[in-house]
Amino acid sequence: MRSSVALARHPDFRIDAVFCRDDHTDWSAPEPCPSYGLVLTRRGGFRLRGRGGEEFVDPTVAYLTVPGEEQRFAHPAGGDECTSLHLSSQLWWELFNGRAAPAVVHLDARIDLAHRLLLRAVTRPDPDFAIAERLVRLVGAAATPANGVSERDRSLVEAARAAVHDDAPEAAGLLPLARSLGVSPYRLSRSFHALVGVPLTRYRNRLRVGRALDLLTAGAEPARVAIDVGFADQAHLTRTVRAHVGHTPGQLRRLLRDG
Repeated sequence: MRSSVALARHPDFRIDAVFCRDDHTDWSAPEPCPSYGLVLTRRGGFRLRGRGGEEFVDPTVAYLTVPGEEQRFAHPAGGDECTSLHLSSQLWWELFNGRAAPAVVHLDARIDLAHRLLLRAVTRPDPDFAIAERLVRLVGAAATPANGVSERDRSLVEAARAAVHDDAPEAAGLLPLARSLGVSPYRLSRSFHALVGVPLTRYRNRLRVGRALDLLTAGAEPARVAIDVGFADQAHLTRTVRAHVGHTPGQLRRLLRDG
């Protein structure tokens, strides 16, 4: 028996936790893939028969899916738990840049870490930046060997910084920002981190924390600050501000008011 829970939804992606309780050695009936995606195992293992032949999938192996591909599964080892990423065709093309996707990927430590960081990010209400950035870093790491960032990316990063700083409409999320700059979101995220020293998400939050401090200094209530600065709610504001300056908005309001 298979069940799933949606962890995050966005117009360009969906992240599901998938739980399988099957325990059979025979192959299942063919199952057509509905979307582009990447499946990573968190616990257990199973056998996969797909476009790459037969493979035993466990936490050291991930597999990529393309629409219409038929897959069969066998579960000789019992149940398993997976993270399933469903990507829009546009995002898939942007991340792979026209290259053929491998059928399976053997996960090194950097991809394992990227998976764990994505699962941590989905607990926060920020699909446009924090979750999107972790997702494209994960898929990009699976699709692209690690290498350096060329100096040609400096103008790209500066344009991204300016758009985020100015609250430009295209900076409403990582994916529209990358599209407006004509690059893949993975390249933008990786280049930004390499040249600025922090992820794009943290840079954006640093700007928002600065605006929050301005409003708190003027005496604004934290709930109002959360709305005006663009956080999902006051709890999101509190977590972000505490992570950056070590105090809650309420503490900062009193500190800034009373010295």
